[in-house]
Amino acid sequence: MAVEEMESAEESTGARAEATVTAQKLYSIAPGYTVNVRSGPGTQYRVVRTLAVGSKVPIFCQRPGETISGPYGTTNIWDNIKVGEYISDAFVKTGSDGYVAPRCS
Repeated sequence: MAVEEMESAEESTGARAEATVTAQKLYSIAPGYTVNVRSGPGTQYRVVRTLAVGSKVPIFCQRPGETISGPYGTTNIWDNIKVGEYISDAFVKTGSDGYVAPRCS
């Protein structure tokens, strides 16, 4: 019976983790743009991949970096969309000129 209780607890924990992942808000990339994803908050960092037109991304945290101008203004805010992956907030429709997520540590 203890084993069954542990399995139930693991299943409910997994369900909570899965719900947290699916509840992550996604932000749209500016219409008509492909966006380079970089390994750090600036154009001096290498391109990891490129987001296709119409992409949506989560923002896990944000940090200051190189100032970039784009369709949503000029900003030094960079969005962390995955471990080791950043895009300029100037290309992301967040509805704000400031931070919308915690600062990256």
